Amino acid sequence: MAWIEIIPDNQWDGDLEAQAPAVRDAKTNRVDHIMAIYSLNPQAMAAHHALYSSAMTGTKGLRKVERELIAFAVSQINDCHY
Repeated sequence: MAWIEIIPDNQWDGDLEAQAPAVRDAKTNRVDHIMAIYSLNPQAMAAHHALYSSAMTGTKGLRKVERELIAFAVSQINDCHY
């Protein structure tokens, strides 16, 4: 099994600590693995979060729930639980 080194979110400081509220799930108070892998590169984490936020912000043609359903369908096709 592959292993990616991360900094556990309870040890984040500096730039990572500043990003924690944006990348922490409000319901579970956890940082998803997909974001945690960026803990060694806070600049990349910020870029990933900005891209995700932009994609989920909306368009005139799709509501957020529709974009989430598209993301879910693509994840299913790719056999990815995210």
